Amino acid sequence: MASSDDTGHSFGAYFKRATSPLVILALLSEKSMYAYELSSEMEKRSNGKFTISVIYPVLYRLEKLNYIASANTEVIDGRARIYYKITPSGKEYLIKCLGEFDEFSKVFNHLTEDVK
Repeated sequence: MASSDDTGHSFGAYFKRATSPLVILALLSEKSMYAYELSSEMEKRSNGKFTISVIYPVLYRLEKLNYIASANTEVIDGRARIYYKITPSGKEYLIKCLGEFDEFSKVFNHLTEDVK
């Protein structure tokens, strides 16, 4: 069971919030996807452990930062699907952040190795 702090938020919730933009960018580096497809792929690859309940604010923020762009839109059963793709600056940002994440993970593991 995930522990939570005084606000009721678990470490997992904070972690997902912090890393969800990177997960989205990583998935989009493979191919263009629409929001529901991104959510489904996250859930599938993580065996249900990594989900984002509200994906659109993350997509809008990434688009505003020019890390993703609309690739195309198709209408299916009267509903528009906006496909997103990663931009070159999004790919650069992703690579930079994954390097930082790797470095911080190593430092964190070193700092907590006696606890495990």
